[in-house]
Amino acid sequence: MARNHTRRSFLLIIAALQLTAAFPAEKTLEPAVAIPLITPAPTPVVLGGDPHLQKRNVVDDITSKLDGYVNSVFSELGSAIPSYVSDGLFPHFQDLPTGSQVLSSANVSSSDLQASPTQVLNIPGYANWTNDQWNLRFHGNVYKQPNISNDTIDNLANFFLIDTSVEQLPPSQADQARNLTRSIYVVQQANENVTMDLEPAPLAGGDGESGGGGGETPAGGSQSVRLPYETTPEGDFDVFVPLQNGSGGLQPGDGDRPPQRLNVYAQGTDTGNATSYLVSEEGLTIISDIDDILRITKIYEPKEGLLNSFARPFTPWMNMPNIYRNLSESLPNMHFHYLTTTPEQVTRNYMKFIYDTYPGGSFDTRPLNFSDLSATLSIRKFLLDKVFQTFPQRKFILVADTSNSDVMRDYPQMATDYPGQVQCIWLRNTSATDSGDRFPYNTDGFKDLDNSTYMFFLVPDDLTGLDVAGGQCRNASIPQNLTFGYQGLPFGFGNGAPGMGVGQLGGWIWAGALVLALNVLDIL
Repeated sequence: MARNHTRRSFLLIIAALQLTAAFPAEKTLEPAVAIPLITPAPTPVVLGGDPHLQKRNVVDDITSKLDGYVNSVFSELGSAIPSYVSDGLFPHFQDLPTGSQVLSSANVSSSDLQASPTQVLNIPGYANWTNDQWNLRFHGNVYKQPNISNDTIDNLANFFLIDTSVEQLPPSQADQARNLTRSIYVVQQANENVTMDLEPAPLAGGDGESGGGGGETPAGGSQSVRLPYETTPEGDFDVFVPLQNGSGGLQPGDGDRPPQRLNVYAQGTDTGNATSYLVSEEGLTIISDIDDILRITKIYEPKEGLLNSFARPFTPWMNMPNIYRNLSESLPNMHFHYLTTTPEQVTRNYMKFIYDTYPGGSFDTRPLNFSDLSATLSIRKFLLDKVFQTFPQRKFILVADTSNSDVMRDYPQMATDYPGQVQCIWLRNTSATDSGDRFPYNTDGFKDLDNSTYMFFLVPDDLTGLDVAGGQCRNASIPQNLTFGYQGLPFGFGNGAPGMGVGQLGGWIWAGALVLALNVLDIL
């Protein structure tokens, strides 16, 4: 019933959008420019925000332009509006259960949980070179996995599927759905001390990696590091810690050097293994989204997106692995950083896919502390800021697709906030290549950027032949035809004539349609 409710809401909203397509866009104020700061000495990382947001009165927002609704009103109205409109997060992956909710849902007692071993999700980190010393970021989660019966797991897994069930899936997909469900229904462990063992990381497979390079193996660096802070109430840890280099095996990080790989193991468990990357002061870093740019997800089609994320094997998008492999081989000093806003609990499959398919690199996911609404709306920007501030002398290539409005907002904002650091922005135009993507996207953020620094592309081959080292971002043979405002609106509005956006009068009409739709659905 709830799923049909969501679909009806969505269809009414799309109908409302069609009423507003022909009105001129409004101007917005440019934000202040922030000064990049180097990563400070290790301090606790406090994550999260105010979980008690005051719901807006829809009438007060009538004169707001469409992105105000997409990014604020939509999200504040709750489950009736699909959250992937605003930040690419499946509704089913919002508000995942934690703690006592897991025990209750899975019918597991706290005494049974005590017998379960403590496990660690160790997310591949990055280190910077500060004051002639490497500072490595350790981040992840400590948890216990309760012993849940197979019948209960099947019932829980079915929540994440649309118009099907675990019993109807092929055996291999059913097994994957069950395994992912078990990784979601875990109980995070607060106030835990974590100790990591580090050692040089050889290339996977000996002579090379299937996905490309991603750094070199240092001559030393073995050591143990006890993290200076206990885990948060949600079981998270996130802290920079200085490394020792008594044996001299780690190369310094001044200038532009290849990243150095260190394997990192959490003591007391065989689950907390990861590879971290020591990244020099200068050079080039690719920050890449994953869904619908590196793999086929179809996040804009919830039924398909959930199957592709929950049950089906992860599949690369066309020949995108070749593009990244060529970049890693032609630019051996390049650092790859993969940033997904998918929640921590479901990211093991993401990390395995990346390391099997693409060049090795560091990783960022959505920490559990960002379960409240205000932080959810800014998580990508928070993680982007952390990387940029950690490497104030490096240049960045930002890669994603147009289906997430947080990308369309945050990527051009990085070029404003950190002048000279964003070398290129590459965005796959999913609405032009996949008929299933019917969401409009806003290009207003690119209005004041140098148009040679960004490219909207259709297929991976559009990225071949670029002189990336020389700063070339755009393939001249790929027409852009870019106007500033909303693109991909119904009936072709916003795709051609300048100023075809959604403005004040359109906002009134759209808001009226939205209020009517919400009243019909008894949401207000």
